[in-house]
Amino acid sequence: MRPSTEEIKRVLREAPEEIPELLKDIHVEDLADIFSTLEPEEAADLLERMPVEDAGAIFERLEAPEQEELLERLAPESVVQIASEMAPDDRADLFSVLPDELGEKILSDLEKVDPQAAEEIREIDKYPPTSAAHLMTTSYVEVSPTMTVEQAITEIKAYGLEHKTPVYNVYAMTERGRLEGIVSLRQLIMAPPFQPLSELINTSIISVPPDLDQEEVARRMAKYDLNVIPVLDETGIILGVITIDDIIDVLTQEQTEDFQKLGAVAPLEAGYFKTGFVEFLKKRGGWLFALFIGEFFTQTALRHYDSVFEAIRGAAYYVPLLISAGGNSGSQSSTLVIRGLAVGEIKTSDWWRVLIKEFSLGIALGLALGFVGFFRVLLMGDGPAFALTVGLTLVGIVTTGCTVGSMLPLIIKRAGLDPATSSTPFIASLVDVAGIVVFVYVAKLVMAGVLAGH
Repeated sequence: MRPSTEEIKRVLREAPEEIPELLKDIHVEDLADIFSTLEPEEAADLLERMPVEDAGAIFERLEAPEQEELLERLAPESVVQIASEMAPDDRADLFSVLPDELGEKILSDLEKVDPQAAEEIREIDKYPPTSAAHLMTTSYVEVSPTMTVEQAITEIKAYGLEHKTPVYNVYAMTERGRLEGIVSLRQLIMAPPFQPLSELINTSIISVPPDLDQEEVARRMAKYDLNVIPVLDETGIILGVITIDDIIDVLTQEQTEDFQKLGAVAPLEAGYFKTGFVEFLKKRGGWLFALFIGEFFTQTALRHYDSVFEAIRGAAYYVPLLISAGGNSGSQSSTLVIRGLAVGEIKTSDWWRVLIKEFSLGIALGLALGFVGFFRVLLMGDGPAFALTVGLTLVGIVTTGCTVGSMLPLIIKRAGLDPATSSTPFIASLVDVAGIVVFVYVAKLVMAGVLAGH
């Protein structure tokens, strides 16, 4: 039975030597959850009392802000021991959040304990934090093409005694370290023991370069339905492999950031309850102020066309209805396009296809809403001329919303920025102003007589 947080705190206070026995049968993911519920001082104390291999596995599963809090409280020698037990990619991520001075000191200490681990960190750190290199692990099974199936399986067993990472494939390498081909674990198990490995090698290798963005890595693995993908340099030498568990983390992180941006919130570094009040003010306040100032243009447009709204009785009652229709249609279009860009279904070169489709949809949806709006105004007794004005405005504003909502993410993507920054509230604010302008010009066209007599 999993102990409660209070029980762990009690044992930590009264009998800390019993901690390893108390937690030994708990899955490492659940242990990471337990650590997240403790105060930083308690978590650091608990981590130092855990077996080193367990401490490393727990630490690499914590969020970056939690890791930073623990690093401030852990003894440097404890950090070195924990780092030596972490997976290479998680170890590199750890050193990327350390202050430069502390990172260099710990890296220097790690070099004395585990020179290979220190070298891997320096090698990975040459690449951007969101690149394939920062996702890869340098732990994989290397075999010679001249081996038999039985010899390859022996290599896997030897690898398993030293590493805890799962094995999906073995990688056949030339003497110069160039990747020649891949053999899956399933193929090895099913093949006769003395069959030459060269007969099983798949030379059609799907790989990624070390500097490729992590989102593109995820798309490539999804496209080819891979559990693991090798990272190769320009000469074909394997640098490491990326496994599916890291890609799931990437997808979760990227989707979370996109959803937050779509809601006009700067991406949070920690979870909802782990983000402080002041941090929330910073993340949400900036966008709210920007959107609030953006609405000044709506107010300016209303004031500029004040004479039109005074001339048409009841026009002000329909303004929220009209601009909300444009904002909603724009939000729909932007959401679909942003998602299409994220999964690689839509490319910036497809802008004209998107434009034609969204323009057509805007007219069709606008006609449907305009038909309903036309009869709604008639039922309210505001006259056929005004009803026609509202109906035609809905056609124009929904078409504008669809067009603007679909094109803005593509323009932002073309500029090299994240299209999710064209958030739903931002597009809604932009279409609000366009909606007022559309309404006024339609009114001038349809109700010219009313406006002239005012």
